[in-house]
Amino acid sequence: MKRSALIGGLAAAPFAIAGAPLAAQSNSIQIAGTANDSGGQIFYAKDLSLFPKAGLTDVTISALNNPGAAAAAVVGGTITVGTLTIPGVVIAKAKGVPIVIIAPASLYDSAKPTSGIIVLGDSPIKTAGDLNGKTLSTRDIGNLSYYGALDWIDKNGGDSKTVKWVEIADPLAMAAMKAHRIDAASVSEPAFSDALHGGARLLADCYDAIADRFLIAAYFTTADYARTNPELVRKISQVIIEAGVWANSHLAESAKILEKYANAPIPPDITRVTYAEKMRAADVVPILDMMQRYGILKSPMNAADLFAPEVPLSV
Repeated sequence: MKRSALIGGLAAAPFAIAGAPLAAQSNSIQIAGTANDSGGQIFYAKDLSLFPKAGLTDVTISALNNPGAAAAAVVGGTITVGTLTIPGVVIAKAKGVPIVIIAPASLYDSAKPTSGIIVLGDSPIKTAGDLNGKTLSTRDIGNLSYYGALDWIDKNGGDSKTVKWVEIADPLAMAAMKAHRIDAASVSEPAFSDALHGGARLLADCYDAIADRFLIAAYFTTADYARTNPELVRKISQVIIEAGVWANSHLAESAKILEKYANAPIPPDITRVTYAEKMRAADVVPILDMMQRYGILKSPMNAADLFAPEVPLSV
């Protein structure tokens, strides 16, 4: 499948009901996120009772593993706050979908890589140029592991236009390489560490091609909700950030909480994500630049315009 067709499908699919009317406002707050390490803050906040401590006494937290469904649900008024990767937010804004970021989620830090391009230990692939004409897998076309791999290939002597991409769940990438269905894979934790311990070799920390620091995902609501509920939105933002600050220094405790909601073990030897401790427009600039380079973003976008003006940004 051609990259242009895949990206076009990604851009259209999550926002099919963008014109749906917003549900009636209420004091009840429904927050949905992914029950994984990247989206863990809301689950930590729930178990630490951070929402009621902030005066938010009617908050419902739920796991929703389809970010496209979260976007549609927020815009349609079914849930109040959802989570998306930054490319998802950018695509939505470019299409005129009225959502705004109110809190940061996971942050890429080059000192703690949680994604990379892997090959089998005995693979002849050593360089970006060796990937020309090869078949690579990613969890889904359009995620940051995909974009990071494109950027790394093109910045290190390869040609990403020659690469064939297939969508394979990260935990299945090793088996696919061993079966010679693919030549390499761009994967994230926990499959990333599992693969490296199971016979794979790291070819590249591909996120470094984008930048050594950038925001991976964020929590969002509609612009209308933020405008009409500024104090609630600020409190939600503060709680999510507080939960991330706690989790960054309480890895063992946060793992136990996350295991409960993910219904899966968090291996002690994986690299855990870093949560952003401030909301900074500068942290999304590398994503905007990368998306413009690849023609996904057709015209420049001001990073600050992605954020709700009701929630102060940090420098």
